[in-house]
Amino acid sequence: MTVWFFWSFVAASNGILIPLFKEKFGLEQWQAQLVDFAFYIAYTVGSILYFIVSSAIKSDILNKIGYKNGIVYGLIISALGTLLFYPAAEMKSFPLLLSALFIVGLGFSLQQTATQPFMIALGPPETGSHRINLGGAVNNLGGTIGPVIISFAIFGSIAADAAKNATIESVKLPYLILGALFVLMAIFFKVSKLPRITNDEEVEIGTGVLKYPQLILGMFAIFMYVGVEVTIGSNLGEYLKVTQGLDSSQISHYVSMFWGSMMIGRWTASISNFDVTPTTKKLLTIIVPFVAFAIVLGVNTLHGSDMSDLYAYGICVLIMIAAFFYCDEKPVRTLLVFSGMGALAMIIGLVSSGTVTLFAFISGGLFCSVLWPCIFSLGTAGLGKYTNQGSAYMIMMICGGAVVPVLQGIVADTIGIQQSYFVPIICFSYLVFFGIRVQTVLRRQGIDFDNAVVTGGKGH
Repeated sequence: MTVWFFWSFVAASNGILIPLFKEKFGLEQWQAQLVDFAFYIAYTVGSILYFIVSSAIKSDILNKIGYKNGIVYGLIISALGTLLFYPAAEMKSFPLLLSALFIVGLGFSLQQTATQPFMIALGPPETGSHRINLGGAVNNLGGTIGPVIISFAIFGSIAADAAKNATIESVKLPYLILGALFVLMAIFFKVSKLPRITNDEEVEIGTGVLKYPQLILGMFAIFMYVGVEVTIGSNLGEYLKVTQGLDSSQISHYVSMFWGSMMIGRWTASISNFDVTPTTKKLLTIIVPFVAFAIVLGVNTLHGSDMSDLYAYGICVLIMIAAFFYCDEKPVRTLLVFSGMGALAMIIGLVSSGTVTLFAFISGGLFCSVLWPCIFSLGTAGLGKYTNQGSAYMIMMICGGAVVPVLQGIVADTIGIQQSYFVPIICFSYLVFFGIRVQTVLRRQGIDFDNAVVTGGKGH
């Protein structure tokens, strides 16, 4: 779960880099979104390389080196990417900064491909999604803290002239420190007593897994899910600058609240990992979200942000809690309800203004929060010996985080930033379709998740 922290730390921090780079390099909104494109397209490239190398050696890579070593090598690759930030910032080269993020993402691709089947293999398969939920809870702690720390490291304060005084060179130190942490984590994993685990079944190399319709549907679902998660947060800074008149140094607590909303949902979903009575579980489902909400407020308050304008966001948290009780940990129902509520939130944001629109867009984080393990579990259900390949194909589709934000950036440059949020509505709508369709597909194969398996929320 420790590596999950860094995935979201870096991903969420992109929301701080995007407006900074846009201002300092004089970019259009779609060009600034190339920050996300470079980072997330690396997942697709990494997955393709995974298949090419596996085919060349006629053996599945992870089955050859083990899941633990896959994480170690992935951390080392990401560390190399952070080293590139130094010359890129010195040269004030936007393409080189994008290349650095690409290499970091390439390492994350290998880490994610290895980590999730590893976590499932470390315990009973029927509770694998619960362990993924717990990873997701740690994941978005990184997403909540990341924007705050990176913003402080770059700007130093939230004063009105902080963004004006910041330079591209300011990104060097925080990313070099991050690289050092990656190296320390690689050493930690290498010397740890975690077992060397591979897939026990005969592993197939190639495209045979694509005969399973649930995987195909799931791949598009991952594309849309990661796309909508990233695009809401990454375009939020531009929305705040245009509609609220804020500069790059003053948006971190709103970006943090979006990613913190993901944490609120995932912490709530993680309650199932603990052996508690039904009554205690119900109480925790009410208490834990507000504890997470308080942590987000507290972290940003320590940073110096006035969070009073976000206190009323607790109403959105209450709505999410009600959804949890209704969904009763059933993955298909959870997918349908949370995707539908995400689409509704975006519609409200489009037709409203001021605080209502801001809360609606930020609440997209609440409704994205539990979707990943639902999609991942449903998309890879029943794959057997193709599980590693299916996992790599699913990770490949994280490229939605590269494509969708750029698409929304183009729309924003054309019709306006607030109006561009119809793009997330399309993404959420597909996820509703996926939930309906994949349930039918799996039932034909004798798999009924909502009646046979208890599951919950996520972590990318």
